[in-house]
Amino acid sequence: MAVNGSCYNSVLGSRASGALACVSPGLLFATVVDARVDNVSRAVATLIALGSDETLGHGGLGVVRLAELTGGDKGQVSRLLATLAEYGLVERDLETKNYRLGWQLFALAARGGDQRLLGLAKPLLARLVDQLGERANLSVLRGTEVLTVFSHPAPRSVQTVGWVGRTVPAYCTSSGRALLFDHRLPDLLALFGTQSLVAFGPNSPRDVDGLYRRIVASRGRGFSVVTEEFEPGLVAAAAPVRDFRGRICAAVNVSAPKFRLGGARRLAAVGRAIKDVTDEFSALLGEVGHGPAGAAIDRET
Repeated sequence: MAVNGSCYNSVLGSRASGALACVSPGLLFATVVDARVDNVSRAVATLIALGSDETLGHGGLGVVRLAELTGGDKGQVSRLLATLAEYGLVERDLETKNYRLGWQLFALAARGGDQRLLGLAKPLLARLVDQLGERANLSVLRGTEVLTVFSHPAPRSVQTVGWVGRTVPAYCTSSGRALLFDHRLPDLLALFGTQSLVAFGPNSPRDVDGLYRRIVASRGRGFSVVTEEFEPGLVAAAAPVRDFRGRICAAVNVSAPKFRLGGARRLAAVGRAIKDVTDEFSALLGEVGHGPAGAAIDRET
C-alpha cells in the first residue's frame, strides 16, 4: 500500500519507528506497522484495522488486506487472526472469509464502560445524597426491567431499602421511565406487548398507551416523577444518563415515602436536582448531544 504525505505517526508510537497511520477521507483509518514490531503491537494494530470504516463498509477484511495494513506477511497475519479468533476477539465470516471484531472484545469493552460508569457515579451520587438527604440509586435497563447497580445510602433511620442487584418493572418506576425516554410507541409495544400492565401501585399505568403519554410528559421536563406507581406510599424522581453517543446508558433516581417527599413542588425540585447531576454525569461520559434517536423522537412528538 502506498503511503503518502497525508499520513501521520501511528498510535503505536516510538516502538514502531517506521509505523504510519493514514486517513483516506471518509473511508479508512489504517495502521501500517514496521515488520520488526512485536506480536502484541501487531495484534493491537490488527484490532484497530478491524475497527476501521473500511471494515464496516465491506463487512470485514481479508488476510491479504490486513497484511497490507499491518505490514506483516500473510502467514503471520493468518496465524495471529487464528489466535485472536480462538479467544473470541475476532470472528471469521464463513462465506466471505473476512474477519471482523468478535463479541468477546465488545463484552470486554462493555465491562470497562460499566466500571467507568460506577467510578463516576460514586462521588456524584454522594453529593446528591448530601443535597437531598435521601438515598440515590444508579440503574440500567435490562429488557422490561430495571437493575440497580449502585446505591448510596442516606443518614436516615427511615429510608427506602437498597436495591443493588435486584430488578423492578420499568413501566411503573421513575428510573424505568427515564431509561425509556428515547422509546417511541412502537418500541414500547414491541417491549411490553399489547396486554394490560400489572398494577403494582394505585397509580400504575394500565397499558402501553398510558405509559407512552407519561414518558412524553417526562421527556419534556428532562426528568420523570412517579407517585405511588410502584407501591402505595412511595414517590420517586429520576433522570437519564447518556453516553458519548448520546444514548441513554443509565438513570439516577431518588425515592422516599410520600409523607416526606410527596408534595408536587418538592418532588419536581428533586427531579431538577437529579437532572443537574445526570447532565454532569453525561458530560463526564462525553455526551455531546442526543444523536439521531433523540432527534427523531423530538420530530415525532
